[in-house]
Amino acid sequence: MIDLIKKLMLTPSVSGREEKIREVIKNEVLPYADEVYTDNMGNLIARKKGNGKKIMFCAHMDEIGFFVTGIGSNGNINVSPVGGINALSATFQDVISENGVCGILATNSSKELPKYEKLYIDIGAKTKKQAEKKVQIGDFFVCVPKFKKLLNQRYVGRPFDDRIGCAILCEAIKQVNSDNDLYFVFSVQEEVGSRGSKPATFAIAPDIGIALDVTATAEKDGDSSMDVKLGAGCTIKIKDPSVISSPELVKEMRKIAENEKIKYQNEILPFGGTDASVMQIAGKGARVSVISIPSSFIHTSCEMIDMGDVKEALKLTVALANKL
Repeated sequence: MIDLIKKLMLTPSVSGREEKIREVIKNEVLPYADEVYTDNMGNLIARKKGNGKKIMFCAHMDEIGFFVTGIGSNGNINVSPVGGINALSATFQDVISENGVCGILATNSSKELPKYEKLYIDIGAKTKKQAEKKVQIGDFFVCVPKFKKLLNQRYVGRPFDDRIGCAILCEAIKQVNSDNDLYFVFSVQEEVGSRGSKPATFAIAPDIGIALDVTATAEKDGDSSMDVKLGAGCTIKIKDPSVISSPELVKEMRKIAENEKIKYQNEILPFGGTDASVMQIAGKGARVSVISIPSSFIHTSCEMIDMGDVKEALKLTVALANKL
C-alpha cells in the first residue's frame, strides 16, 4: 500500500478542487468495480453490485488549504483559508499552487501568534504585475505535500487526512467478496462541512453508512479526555460532536473485529466530525459509524500515522463489507 498512499498524498486537491485526486483514484478502482461514476457534486462513486444490504463506505478526497483572494502592489498574495487551518503550524511553511508555483506562507507580524487575516503567500515576486503572471484570484495553494518514514511503522507527512482513508477504500474494493450491494464513495468538500457526502447519500440511500477518516491520539495531542493511541489498532467510533453512532452497528463491528482477530480501539472524539454525520440523517437515514485511523498532529504539516493501524483498518473494512 505504501506506493498507493504516497501517490495519493502527493496529489494536491483542496476542497472544491478535487479533479486531480479524483482521476488518480478513478484509475485505481476502475478495474475492480462494476460501475464507476462521478455525480454532479464531484464525488467519485465505485459500486460492486449485490443483492444484500446496501452499504456505503465513504472517505473524503479533499484537503485543507488556501484560495487566492487578491494580489498586493508589492507582489504579496492574499489568501483565505479553506477548512480548519492550524495557522501556527502553517506559517513559514513551503506552499505550492495547483499550477506548481512555489512560495512561502508568511505573516505580517512575526512578534505574535499567527492570525488568518495576517497570512499571505510570498512567491518571490517584486510587483503585482510579476505575480499576476503566475497566480490569479481563485487559484489554490496547499502546504507542500510530503511522505516520510520514521522509526518502526510510523510515517509522517500530509495530508493523511484523509488520503489514508481513500487508500484503504482503494485496497478494500480489490479484496471484498460479498453479496452486499457496496458503494465506495470518495467524497468532496468534507473539510468545509461534509458537503459532498450529502447528495451522494441521498442518491444511494444506504442501509448502513461507514466513514473512514483520521482521529486524534491522546498521547501525542495531549487530550486526556480521550483514549486513542498510535499503534494500538484502528478505532470504532462511538461518538463525536457531529454524530452518535448506531449502537447496534457498533456492537456488530466489535463482534466482527473480535471474530476476525482485528485490533481495534473504542473512540469518543471530543471535537471535529466526519461524513458519517451527514450519512446518518440524509434521506431516510442510515445506521452509521466510523472506522478511524489514529493520526497525531492532524491539520498540521506533520501528521503522523502507524502503518499497523492502517492494516487493521483495511482488514476491518473488508470484513464489514463481507459479513455485515
